[in-house]
Amino acid sequence: MSAQHPLFPRNAPDVEAAFQAVPEEMVAEILDGELHTLPRPARPHTRAASRLNRRLGPFDDDPGEPGGWVILVEPELHLGPGPDKVVPDLAGWRRERMPDALGPEDAPAHYDVAPDWVCEVISPRTERIDRGKKMRIYRREGIRHAWLVNPLAQTLEVYRLDDGRWWLLETYEGDAAVQAEPFEAIELPLADLWAR
Repeated sequence: MSAQHPLFPRNAPDVEAAFQAVPEEMVAEILDGELHTLPRPARPHTRAASRLNRRLGPFDDDPGEPGGWVILVEPELHLGPGPDKVVPDLAGWRRERMPDALGPEDAPAHYDVAPDWVCEVISPRTERIDRGKKMRIYRREGIRHAWLVNPLAQTLEVYRLDDGRWWLLETYEGDAAVQAEPFEAIELPLADLWAR
């Protein structure tokens, strides 16, 4: 058995057991060794995430234009030595880093390869964790791009990781049509994300 790194202990067995026992209708995450549970997202959250996923579809078409990505809805990510068990609303991997999104038949349901892009749809009940613990975990894992979508405020914040720090590139608002990295190859009409 290998020695534990003192800065990155494994999750406590009771936390892992509680994670496994969370009902399917709840979202469960282990962040910094602590279990966090939330009910399924509210309708504005679900609608914005679904519409954004549809708009980014051309990046996940292979072959297609612009292509080159694997984009997944609510993937369970196991990141770091704990591991942190994180469920972003959307995550994307450049296809060369994940050529086979399904893996073998006996592959686990989770992914342990950090994505290249994550998107969190924030709400009043998730904002503190999304902006705090989750963004710190994504930074630690070297995820290069992060979007924070707020359907109530109708904003899109676009971040890039450089030199170990998150840099806010832009905050887009309302019904703007944007070209935001890493998906600047298409124009994204934000009004579509807030549509009823």
